[in-house]
Amino acid sequence: MRKKDKGVKTLSRPFKVLGIQQIAIGGEDKSKLAKFWIDIMGLAKVSSFRSEKENVDEDILSMGKGVNAVEIDIMQPIDATKSPKVHEPKLNHIGLWIDDLALAVSWLTEQGVRFTPGGIRKGAAGYDVCFIHPKGNEEFPLCSEGVLVELVQAPDDVKAALG
Repeated sequence: MRKKDKGVKTLSRPFKVLGIQQIAIGGEDKSKLAKFWIDIMGLAKVSSFRSEKENVDEDILSMGKGVNAVEIDIMQPIDATKSPKVHEPKLNHIGLWIDDLALAVSWLTEQGVRFTPGGIRKGAAGYDVCFIHPKGNEEFPLCSEGVLVELVQAPDDVKAALG
């Protein structure tokens, strides 16, 4: 639903973006990324994730504590010649906490936002996720304008603290 506010169109959203959940960085060799992010910057490795389907071998790092923690995912492709190319661009995507992911995806789709194939699914950290496509098309012209954006279902503690 659109409403006017002093000549500027704004949208009434049925969901909230609560904060940054992650920043994903790709490279040809994640050991080089680990040298910087773990050894130099002091981030802690929390877990690893590997998916042939998504062509990714990644380590999940963390900075901050509790609901204010932010993941830094360092990723390398399993096969650099295949897609998706998680190492191009180097800043692969940002993840945003969403209070109601299913409602957000439904509403954003109605607005004409383009999503990547795959729909809502479990992400590397175990939360439900989906991705907004960095480029629009004729059917879904709205996009994140060159940056892949991951929408992440916020767990209850994050919703309570940041909502």
